[in-house]
Amino acid sequence: MAAISYDPPEILAEFSRRRGITFPLLSDSDSATIKAYGILNTVAEEVLGSGKEDPAVIADFNRYASVTGLNAANLVKGTPYPGTFILDRQGRVTSRFFEEFYRERITASTIMMKLGAASAPVQAMKISAGHVDITTYPSDPVIAPGNRFALAINVTPAQHVHVYAPGAEGYRTVKLGMADQPYVRFLPLAYPASEIYFFKPLKERVAVYQRPFTLLQEVVLEVSPEAAKALAGRTELKLSGSLQYQACDEKQCFNPASVPLSWTLKLTPNITERIRTSR
Repeated sequence: MAAISYDPPEILAEFSRRRGITFPLLSDSDSATIKAYGILNTVAEEVLGSGKEDPAVIADFNRYASVTGLNAANLVKGTPYPGTFILDRQGRVTSRFFEEFYRERITASTIMMKLGAASAPVQAMKISAGHVDITTYPSDPVIAPGNRFALAINVTPAQHVHVYAPGAEGYRTVKLGMADQPYVRFLPLAYPASEIYFFKPLKERVAVYQRPFTLLQEVVLEVSPEAAKALAGRTELKLSGSLQYQACDEKQCFNPASVPLSWTLKLTPNITERIRTSR
């Protein structure tokens, strides 16, 4: 992994030293690489020029460049739209992830999880719930305001058992219900592809999961001033929810079930310092 920034080498070197960063921080001080990738954030230039009186341009600046006001336009000129590229060993881009709000960033661990390249950590919670086994864990053990992270729920149906997938009419399909919490936003749940099962007793075909599958619930810890005030001094974030499903075997269907789940993550504050040079 490497990060590319428009900051000069001396800023990146000092920031790495202070924060104990071990992966490379690459300086693109003239934004040449940023421009080559086609991700130069032009909003700052627009607000410094003909768009300084345009409400739409100002709104874009606040969303994609800075929330500290137009006086920051010169400081952020040359920055990219924030995002992550995944490359293969031949240097070809295989996928990319970009942000809708520059202060809300998907974590690298969440990206790997979405790509199917993550494994359950040692501290995963395991539950045997009768007809299914459940293993759940967060993408990141430590989060900060603005992080977009994920909760993984691995479900393994028992032998000869299936659970109903979205699209199975007349049955309780599998879903994750999350308890609401201030300044925590839950994104739409990501479901894997299901398969069609022929249920002989009723001669019907329905969408099911018969093999192990994983649900990914992405979560955003908001970074608004109100959220920062409410989260100040807290060292943990506790989330709770329940996995709801209905299981059947080759002969019968069982009562719908609801399994309570919970996750505890460590909270760390945002880094707001900016190391200055003669730039």
